[in-house]
Amino acid sequence: MKGSFPYRYRVLILLFFLILITYLDRICISLVGVRIKSEFHLTNEQFGWVLAAFSLAYAAFEIPSGVLGDRIGQRAVLIRIVLWWSLFTALTGFATGLIALIVIRFLFGTGEAGAFPTSTAAISHWFPAHETTRGLSALFLGQTIGAAIAPLLVVPIAAAYGWRSSFFVNGAIGVVWVLCFYLWFRNHPSEMKGISETERKYIEENRRFKKHDTRFPWRTALKSRSLRALVGSFFCAQWGQYFFVAWLPVYLQEGKHFTENQMKTTVFFVFISAILSILVAGFFGDWLVQKKGLRFGRRFLGMCALGGVSVALFITGFLSNTTLVAVSLVTGYMFFVATGVAFYSTCVDVGGDRVGTVAGIMNFCGQVGAFVLAMTFGKIADAAHNFEVSIFLLAGVLLIGCLLWLLVDPRTPLAAESKGID
Repeated sequence: MKGSFPYRYRVLILLFFLILITYLDRICISLVGVRIKSEFHLTNEQFGWVLAAFSLAYAAFEIPSGVLGDRIGQRAVLIRIVLWWSLFTALTGFATGLIALIVIRFLFGTGEAGAFPTSTAAISHWFPAHETTRGLSALFLGQTIGAAIAPLLVVPIAAAYGWRSSFFVNGAIGVVWVLCFYLWFRNHPSEMKGISETERKYIEENRRFKKHDTRFPWRTALKSRSLRALVGSFFCAQWGQYFFVAWLPVYLQEGKHFTENQMKTTVFFVFISAILSILVAGFFGDWLVQKKGLRFGRRFLGMCALGGVSVALFITGFLSNTTLVAVSLVTGYMFFVATGVAFYSTCVDVGGDRVGTVAGIMNFCGQVGAFVLAMTFGKIADAAHNFEVSIFLLAGVLLIGCLLWLLVDPRTPLAAESKGID
């Protein structure tokens, strides 16, 4: 019906809340990290093991989950993902010590793996090519808002009822989302009741997704310099992402001597201030591609994002004033959030009918980076008796990721490259 709210944007709302809940669950453990460390008498290195258990499992299951989504459809895979992670989010609240935390968070990671690749594949099915970046920006809007509201939800619950209760609440929220998703979402516009014929044709005739029923060109993917540079850059980028999501609250409280209330407020502003950046990145990214071409558009956005956060974190390492620290971190994350739309838009560009697989490969390498950060950040902080060496190392890694974008060229899909098409 003319003037009705397009169905593809309704799909986007569901995916927005999926990623919001993902980050609500993921950041929960870092927000109560000081409480957990205190109760179980953990060092920063041991707490890093707990964080690393998630990222290791998440990395290991990224590619299988992405491949599975491409083969059996995003609907079934996302239902499995959210039910699994909701269960182990709740079970985190029953942990009795270091070993239990490591095992539960590892299993949590196996469940959550594939959320981003599968959601990216859903975008490729439901959105025309020229709306790719805008569509993906909604996912990262969910990521940012989820991380922003997490301290407002988790910290008061933990203060009033204990840190375990926050995991029970977050697990229940995921189950509610699954029910809504099961009743409404379908893998393709042609399967959705009520969608107009005009919108269905518009999506199917202009989207990047083209069904070829061919095997994924693994040999071509492994030989592609552009794809290797992309996943290498994402490896570096996830150091930054995991710092903000997993280590930021502990860094603020123990490294910069913030109170728990100051930490809660700062984390909220770090993530909520990035909302505007995501919206700008989504529309600016599509505009830049149309005006300057695909290669320049994706490169420019990716390099600015990683370069900006690298500089901001380097400056943060020298600051001691809590207000200036907060401003520097807010600025850095406002740059950083644009990385997501740049990376995943490139996956859509080159993935064709195997976007989930390409995104899974990229995210696998990224989560290896997150694992390395989780294992080394606290260990280096303990050895140096401060967090600044870890921050300077992180800034350097992000700068390397920025420079790797110079080798990324998204103009040729892997399917065409495997046939020798330039």
